[in-house]
Amino acid sequence: MHSKFHGKRIVITGASSGIGEMLVKKIAANGGTPIMIARSLDKLRQLQDQIKEEHNIKAYYYRADLTKIEEMDEVVSIVLKEHETIHALINNAGVGVFQYIDETKWADIEIMFQLNVLSLIRMTKLFLPHFIHHNSGHIINIASQAGKISTPKSAVYASTKHAVIGFTNALRQETAKDNIAVTSVNLGPVRTNFFSLADPDGNYQKSVDRYMLDPEKVATKIVEHVFTQKREINMPLWMDLGSRLYQVFPGIMEKVLKKQFNKK
Repeated sequence: MHSKFHGKRIVITGASSGIGEMLVKKIAANGGTPIMIARSLDKLRQLQDQIKEEHNIKAYYYRADLTKIEEMDEVVSIVLKEHETIHALINNAGVGVFQYIDETKWADIEIMFQLNVLSLIRMTKLFLPHFIHHNSGHIINIASQAGKISTPKSAVYASTKHAVIGFTNALRQETAKDNIAVTSVNLGPVRTNFFSLADPDGNYQKSVDRYMLDPEKVATKIVEHVFTQKREINMPLWMDLGSRLYQVFPGIMEKVLKKQFNKK
């Protein structure tokens, strides 16, 4: 695996924790150069030091709040100036708040759409001319199984991930002529600090604890498919099968899995 990453520069958003942090470590372990974007400068510096020490690779980091358009535009402009070629973009930054729609604050709805959808689309749009110019590249969007099956308390979060999957599927078709690979990653719950905001009382985490994905395994799977034409990565398998059945028998699935769907 080392050869396909050698000399390759990969931008990862939301790089300072969770899946993003694991992706950074796995890319470096395979000889790639991570270009990290996140809000936490301290964490980014620590990661840079760790990667240098463990893999003798210089990772790069840039601080930006991706909910602020001007910060995103500026950071992408700097990245493109400082690096001659970017080979892949992993849109990983995201946020969720699990509540019934009538209890969800409008500010939380706005932040979910801003970060999960608008920032992801804008980030892609800012890097796209670079990939088209080089006639190569790989865009990986971290979506969710929630983008295939909406469940109570995830109306807004699921709708943002539906949007990501829809965007990714159209982008794949649009950029095929430019030799750009586009992949969506649809995950069930992953054991990260995502839930400190999404589920502050911890009830959902307790109810799905045995199903939770390990972020290291998720990152390993994604890294396996960087620079391939993989259309979708779906984890876990049983949830992927469930979402396929849901597309065919939505009414039946909602009745049969009512208890499961209400675990939040």
